[in-house]
Amino acid sequence: MTEASKTSVTVLGGGPGGYAAAFMASDLGLDVTMIDLEPNPGGVCLYRGCIPSKALLHVARVLTEAKEAAHWGITFASPKIDLDKMRAAKDAVIAKMTGGLGQLCRARNINYIQGRANFEESQRLRVVGEDGSERFIETDYTILASGSRPTTIPSLLFESPRIMNSSNALRMEDIPKSLLVVGGGYIGLELGSVYATLGAKVTIVEMAPGLLPGADLDLVKVLHERMAPLFHEILLETKLASAKEEKTGIRVTLTHASGKDRTAKFDKLLVCVGRKPNSSGLGLQATQVDVDEKGFVKVDEQTRTTDPHIFAIGDVAGEPMLAHKASHQGRVAAEILAGHKTAFAPQAIPAVVFTDPELAWCGLTEREAQKTGRAHKVARFPWGASGRAATLNRSEGLTKIISDPETDRVLGMGIVGAGAGELIAEGVLAIEMGAVAADISMSIHAHPTLSETVMETAELIFGYSTHMYRPRRDGTVEPKAVG
Repeated sequence: MTEASKTSVTVLGGGPGGYAAAFMASDLGLDVTMIDLEPNPGGVCLYRGCIPSKALLHVARVLTEAKEAAHWGITFASPKIDLDKMRAAKDAVIAKMTGGLGQLCRARNINYIQGRANFEESQRLRVVGEDGSERFIETDYTILASGSRPTTIPSLLFESPRIMNSSNALRMEDIPKSLLVVGGGYIGLELGSVYATLGAKVTIVEMAPGLLPGADLDLVKVLHERMAPLFHEILLETKLASAKEEKTGIRVTLTHASGKDRTAKFDKLLVCVGRKPNSSGLGLQATQVDVDEKGFVKVDEQTRTTDPHIFAIGDVAGEPMLAHKASHQGRVAAEILAGHKTAFAPQAIPAVVFTDPELAWCGLTEREAQKTGRAHKVARFPWGASGRAATLNRSEGLTKIISDPETDRVLGMGIVGAGAGELIAEGVLAIEMGAVAADISMSIHAHPTLSETVMETAELIFGYSTHMYRPRRDGTVEPKAVG
């Protein structure tokens, strides 16, 4: 066999899960090698996902706020969009962050290898570099953090510059006059809202009866009503049946659940129908790793696979496919390898949709409780009763808490409104600590803030709230907002 370099831990993948695992393992005294296709750590999230999309969503929000300023008597001239400068600013953010991660990697003396790796056996990897060079690594353990890739649609299995996925859409090569977004989940809505704000005529197509399948309907309703004017159309219970490229666009056939078809032509088409794990092409057949029917690697609560020498984290290890879940799993895997007693057993993993308004939830959703028959009660506080929301002219929001009817323990929280992604952290902490509603209601929240809506929602569980009127818990009158 060709001579191989030796290491204690190899991390296969440099995304949020991979570099978090590598950094933690190094900090705990382990000899670490990290392998990824990119020149620096960061993964899809940083290069072609979370970070660039949030940078562009910030641009969209700035444009929206300029329009909304008219409410306060301030009028701006129509904006002039310099797409080249916008792209450069977005790319500068990526370069700064990936460069910083590279520095952290070097500071920790992690052996970072740019290339593609395959298992030859459980403790031996073959790595092919960008230049075709080949090397081998013998490792005591591997943490598999290979991530995921966009799902494709059978009717679109042809290449065309007019068809985009969630990764290349972030290049912002141009702003099409018309854009069809296939998928009304969080990726489709986020990217669709960016293109719509920048001037594209955007149509959203979603197979489910509502946007964001899986999220609670009362939260989605607020988001839908706020975003509907931004888009040309939102077509629910509709799927893309076929697509054909023409000289001047993509002609599609859209089929409604009723069976009715309609045809339309768009300049570009953006496919956002989910992601699937990167478990193929890694040589896992040379190991004892088990993969399920969806392609996810099977792991236990310590992120161990069925191969004693291989751990798996992040998107490749199952739902939810979220960067912060991957990072937490990565740190758990590193601690296990360092001999610590720990496990990945979160009570609440926050999910955030960075649209305008943002929508976030954690723990038990009302939809899940109803589906499983779990006893629960729900308290809702509309932001129409929030002073801070009024000062922002953003009173469309809603905060809700799902609690246990016997103990008042907080089981879940959902928020839709400006800054929901930041506010949801209080719900995660409450659920992880086993807090009851009284713990939140008796914690003094600063005034005037949007976080007060969390406090007042907790108060409503007991039948009172300063800015809402509601009879005691045995009453039947619906609460009414004051003001």
